[in-house]
Amino acid sequence: MATVLVIGASRGIGLEFVRQYREAGDRVIATARDDEGLERLRALGAEPLRLDVAQPASVSALSWQHDGETLDVALYVAGVIDRGSATTPPTQQAFDQLMHTNVLGLMQVIPQVLPMVEEAGGVFGALSSSMSQIGSVPGSDSWLYRVSKAALNMAVSCARFDYPKARLVALDPGWVQTDMGGSGARLSVEASVRGLRAVLASVTVEDNGRLLHHDGQRAEHW
Repeated sequence: MATVLVIGASRGIGLEFVRQYREAGDRVIATARDDEGLERLRALGAEPLRLDVAQPASVSALSWQHDGETLDVALYVAGVIDRGSATTPPTQQAFDQLMHTNVLGLMQVIPQVLPMVEEAGGVFGALSSSMSQIGSVPGSDSWLYRVSKAALNMAVSCARFDYPKARLVALDPGWVQTDMGGSGARLSVEASVRGLRAVLASVTVEDNGRLLHHDGQRAEHW
């Protein structure tokens, strides 16, 4: 039985990670911001933990709450989107919200969680997007979101050097039928997470710091 931590698990992809890992018989620790989210996690048999990644004081409690824990898999799934393009300057509020949730939260989580992942020789995955890839960018739609996910990729790639006993990867879930992806997306949440779990199980040392797609492909262009 593996021990899995899912940060940002109250709905969508995060919640499906909890469901599938619990269905596989794993122990799951999962975070949500509010009582409703915590109850959904509890109903799936997870160990719920209140956490708001946009609030540094909330994130700072992670390490002492799990002192002595080892993690086979740790996932940073929390994220928000802004769909504005380069024709309109982002507001400071939008910038702060995306960067706090998508980037700062991750960078605050890593130093607290990775020692626990190293203890197990485990895998840390941060949810990114194919929209983060600079070499293949097709346009400026959702440009603030793209910038935040490119920054997330860099944070993961940098951090791998300080935690050599763990494997750190960025994960592209594909275009998924969630509140963020919309009902017209190509992939169901179940299919995306099933693919991502297979990818996480296949991660090697050579994958360290890379962007991995839900179908197992390794990104060539960043």
